[in-house]
Amino acid sequence: MLIYCYRTANWFWRHHIPLMSKLFYRLGYFLCNSAVPPSCTIGNGTKFGYGGIGVVIHKNAIIGRECNIGPNVTIGGKPRHPQVPVIGDNVFISSGAKILGPVHIGCNSIIGANAVVVRDIPDNCIAAGIPAKIIKENIDPKDYI
Repeated sequence: MLIYCYRTANWFWRHHIPLMSKLFYRLGYFLCNSAVPPSCTIGNGTKFGYGGIGVVIHKNAIIGRECNIGPNVTIGGKPRHPQVPVIGDNVFISSGAKILGPVHIGCNSIIGANAVVVRDIPDNCIAAGIPAKIIKENIDPKDYI
């Protein structure tokens, strides 16, 4: 449900209809207790696990195509850093993960549950822990998801 509210709000936002954009943003917030602003960029095929309950995304974040985002995930900035996270295609972000600051998550990567990512993660890696560290490289995500 959250992705449909986001897509509709984003369409209105891109067409400069702010009242309708805000209405659908608030609907997503009300239904899922999530903050996914219409100004962020989310690629086609991206899904929110369990309806996207508790997801918070920065207004300028960029999320690639075919990603899976679990519940209670935060994708946000850091104080005094104008850059925000950029997430590649086909990334799996497990429940409770926090991706903070000017980081880039490579394509086909997996972020473990409750991980706190504050550094770049290359393509085809698994990252977990606080702060997140690469625990496996050169993976095929189909083997893990």
